[in-house]
Amino acid sequence: MAKRIDLRSDTVTTPTDEMRQAMANAEVGDDVYGEDPTVNHLEALAAEMLGKESALFVTSGTQGNQVAIATLAGRGEEVIAEAESHIFFYEAAAVAAIAGAQIRQVKGARGVLQPADVQAAIRKLDVHQPRTAAISLENTHNRAGGTVTPLAVLQEIAQVAHAHQVAVHMDGARLFNAAVASGHSVKEICAHVDTVQFCLSKGLAAPVGSLLAGSNAFIAQARQWRKRLGGGLRQVGVLAAPGILALTKMVDRLADDHANARLLAEHLVEMRGVAVDMETVETNIIIADIADSGVDVEAFLADLGQAGVLATAFGPTQVRFVTHKDVSREDILAAVDIIAQVMQSAQPIEEAGLSGG
Repeated sequence: MAKRIDLRSDTVTTPTDEMRQAMANAEVGDDVYGEDPTVNHLEALAAEMLGKESALFVTSGTQGNQVAIATLAGRGEEVIAEAESHIFFYEAAAVAAIAGAQIRQVKGARGVLQPADVQAAIRKLDVHQPRTAAISLENTHNRAGGTVTPLAVLQEIAQVAHAHQVAVHMDGARLFNAAVASGHSVKEICAHVDTVQFCLSKGLAAPVGSLLAGSNAFIAQARQWRKRLGGGLRQVGVLAAPGILALTKMVDRLADDHANARLLAEHLVEMRGVAVDMETVETNIIIADIADSGVDVEAFLADLGQAGVLATAFGPTQVRFVTHKDVSREDILAAVDIIAQVMQSAQPIEEAGLSGG
């Protein structure tokens, strides 16, 4: 059976053999009692790398974001976020359900919030309006195609927010991709935010988990919110052990994923009926628009899957491809041939008799 090339997401990465061995041999204890030495090591390592006082292991990026927002924002308050941010689009209205707050959507430029727009969105003190409690930045931005927030923009937004006593949270699910692509360390990036969440289980290839970092006082409150959400874990060292390897051995290789994404995007834009905004291809995500081909997205993805390449629908005419450690340069070139063949043989909707006219 031919190899299936899975470009749906970097969440499909499998742990390395070294990670599996580390899980088997991890020293463990009860983390609710603070007695798991492996997760304690992971949290200390993450805090040091990000330049924060403390860090907290959480089960997922969504849990990390929601613990952060619940700690920063209360009932009837507001969180500013980019219009198509993950916390708005993919977290099941958890900001409303858990924190009792609402999200104020602000459209960014290719997913990057602009300081002037953030300034305009911060609420004035008014009995008719909610208090702006926090600003959430997504870096890299998933739905924009893995775009990176420039350090200068991040710094200016932080200055605006802090002048109004508003906290800045970063949804850094792919924070290390942003660091590798920009040439800035994660410590430099995180210096401008109060709290940050990043995933171990995407490009860094650990099987489970994310980390939330901030001040000692913030993490103490966040730990209680994690407990409320059922995230108080016991012998979690078996999950923390691959996380340590993710941070110490899997960061530099993210550049390979970025190169592979660029290679794929360069081939996609040469195909009939396929458009890619190459300005957004900064990291490991490519958003391809097949509107001009006239081909139905779901039919295209079904045919693509049958041919051995998996991708994800990202709108009525858009397809997302994500590169990761389990996809090599050779896999990308093979995927290019398959995508081209499927696109060439696909019937436009009108020709297939599906126009409904």
